[in-house]
Amino acid sequence: MNTAPLSIRGLVKIHPGPVCALRGVDLDIPEGMFGLLGPNGAGKSTFMNIVAGLIEPTAGQVHLDGVDVVAHPRYMRERLGYLPQDFGFYPDLTGRGMLEFLLKMKGVTGPKGRRALADELLERVNLTSAATRKVGGYSGGMRQRLGLAQAIAGNPRVLIVDEPTAGLDPEERQRFYRLLAEMSAGRIVLLSTHIVDDVSTLCPRLVVIHTGEVVADTTPSAARNAVDGMIYEGFVADAQLPEFGANHRVTSAVLVEGRTNRVRIFVATDAPLPSGFERSRATLEDAYLVLMRCPRHEVPAALSHAVPVTVEGGA
Repeated sequence: MNTAPLSIRGLVKIHPGPVCALRGVDLDIPEGMFGLLGPNGAGKSTFMNIVAGLIEPTAGQVHLDGVDVVAHPRYMRERLGYLPQDFGFYPDLTGRGMLEFLLKMKGVTGPKGRRALADELLERVNLTSAATRKVGGYSGGMRQRLGLAQAIAGNPRVLIVDEPTAGLDPEERQRFYRLLAEMSAGRIVLLSTHIVDDVSTLCPRLVVIHTGEVVADTTPSAARNAVDGMIYEGFVADAQLPEFGANHRVTSAVLVEGRTNRVRIFVATDAPLPSGFERSRATLEDAYLVLMRCPRHEVPAALSHAVPVTVEGGA
């Protein structure tokens, strides 16, 4: 018997055109951080909107704690916190004023009133010292923390965060990582992103979505191990890069000092190795790019096949 708190079966979404945004997605999602990794247009936003009850699927089921939330979307909405990629704020309101307004819009209050709840939430996201400052003067990281404060209001069962670190500087990103990790205790957190570091840092489990399909259901360590020993690194002059890329499976090429490129490639066990390239320890980004850029028959089975995940309490 499946005991995953969030269960998705046969999820299909076809937009007018027709455009197939999701192609039969099956997932069992446990409590804690869960990563949805994929390029723009892969179907992540469609998936999240269906889970959130904002749009209906063409086919399929979504169950939260045993309740069919496609048939009963209000059940999910009453238990949902959502932080979209672009969260609109009124720049002339203070942080406290903005949060109080959002709490009123959500219909959320606390035993000591909405002002006290706003102050409590600001403290949880480390914005107490900026509570009386206008939001227009907040940094990108501060705005994201304010958005997270409204998302966790009401102690939601499910928290969805969409591209939460886009545009943040490295220090702000690390601060936001810690906050998200703290917020994941006792709830389901769906992290949708195309930034591999976000998933590698936060998520013990992830799926990779590409053209509406789940092409990998794995963990960061399992994904790295699946391509370890098949990733090589070397240098290729800029002028030679197009020809090199036509003959090898390039996962990344980074310009170095404006003259040459540090290139990483995926080399199957029976493929020839280009001169000057040495084996390099695989990263989650390597595994992700192999899934994105290599034909499916070349992707190692250990990466492309779903990794069984035991759900606590399952049979």
